Amino acid sequence: MDWVSWFDAPEYGFARQVLQRGVAALFFVAFLSSLNQFPALLGERGLLPVPDYLEGFGARRRPTLFRWRYSDRLLRGVCLTGLAISALLVAGIPQLGPPWVPLIAFLALWLLYMSIVNVGQTFYGFGWEMLLLEAGFTVAFLGSDQTEPPRTILLLLAWLVFRLEFGAGMIKIRGGREWRDLTALYYHHETQPMPGPLSRQAHLLPKPFHRLEVLGNHFAQLVVPFFLFAPQPVASAAAGIIIFTQLWLVASGNFAWLNWMAIVLAFAAVSDPVAHAVLPFLPQDGNPEEGSRGSPPYWLAVTLVATMLLVVLSYWPVRNLLSKGQLMNASFNRWQLVNTYGAFGTVTKHRVEIVVEGTLDEEPEDSADWREYGFKGKPGDLRRLPRQWAPYHLRLDWLMWFLPLRTVHEEWFYAFLTKLLEADQRTLRLLRADPFDGDPPRWVRANSYLYRFATRAEFRETGERWVRMPLFEAIPPLSLGGSRGRRR
Repeated sequence: MDWVSWFDAPEYGFARQVLQRGVAALFFVAFLSSLNQFPALLGERGLLPVPDYLEGFGARRRPTLFRWRYSDRLLRGVCLTGLAISALLVAGIPQLGPPWVPLIAFLALWLLYMSIVNVGQTFYGFGWEMLLLEAGFTVAFLGSDQTEPPRTILLLLAWLVFRLEFGAGMIKIRGGREWRDLTALYYHHETQPMPGPLSRQAHLLPKPFHRLEVLGNHFAQLVVPFFLFAPQPVASAAAGIIIFTQLWLVASGNFAWLNWMAIVLAFAAVSDPVAHAVLPFLPQDGNPEEGSRGSPPYWLAVTLVATMLLVVLSYWPVRNLLSKGQLMNASFNRWQLVNTYGAFGTVTKHRVEIVVEGTLDEEPEDSADWREYGFKGKPGDLRRLPRQWAPYHLRLDWLMWFLPLRTVHEEWFYAFLTKLLEADQRTLRLLRADPFDGDPPRWVRANSYLYRFATRAEFRETGERWVRMPLFEAIPPLSLGGSRGRRR
């Protein structure tokens, strides 16, 4: 029947390739991050042990494979399985079979990673976790090279990009005044959670340029997303603007896989003719399987059921978008599908860093030999050029940024200080530098400093990229004996 053919979108073969392989690649990064960090942060002897968390989980538990039992060995098995499936999808191997093969592969990734997120507590409380889960579930229904891309699923992926961008734009308009008076970028490059190698140069750009940045951000997030649903080539142009703005965010900061996911998902609106016109080396037909054909009836039924489910679940995020009390990065169901997104409704005006120090001296006086622990991503060493980590996620470093915004008296942070006193090797591997080369210090403490980027003149004079000023002692000296130094 002619009306059935509308559900097939043969002109989006290249988009499907980017979506499936791109989302799988980001799952690979997410599982790798968990494999490397989860045991130290949340494992059996971690800062917030999952077994303790599960004991008080309650009857209405979120879905997780660890509901009945957790062990670090089982966690590593989940991560390695996720890495293997992700790698196969990046290589395009499951896509060579019937459409139910990549469906099962992506749903497996979704279930495995959701199992990690749902016991990850504060270390997994980021918006891009649920974004990855929602994207993985939706992309699962894109089919394989033996079928045409389903149009309704592509529209739902464009709807996901719309919620991601428009939600973030509305959070800003409803949030801090700095977004409305166009001054937000006077501060953001300097105070963002984890600056990148180009963040200081971006911060030092003239203020009129920063105002243009904010205007461009408002245009890209509040206007452009509506055109993702326009006819071609307008929809592709809208996707191109979103991709360009996200690449600028990639270059100027480290936001794990948030920006890369937005880039990948934006391709849902890019048609093969437009992609070929921009990049002539791409084939006119983005589907590498010459024998591809219309979707079989059973697959059409599967995609329509998935479409109806996601459309029904869209009621809650739509209501949230229209609400004056708009929530940011919230899920409305246990499966973390069709969520609401947003970031940086307000911008921090000053950068406060918590610096962790230790000493081997008997008495924790100011005259003691205090040495700083070096973190991989967060600012510390004044001369060190910030590294580019995204899309990899340094969870400990991100949580360190939140401490001065909330409170340093977090359970996990005291557990972290205790691990340093014990010279716990798994914890020390999360750091860039241990000033004691594996030996346990007698005392540790946390001081707060005000950081700012050095001007060009200051950098030429001192070679330091940061300038810092001491504020106060956030946590006085602690030892394993439980005694504290005096608060000065």
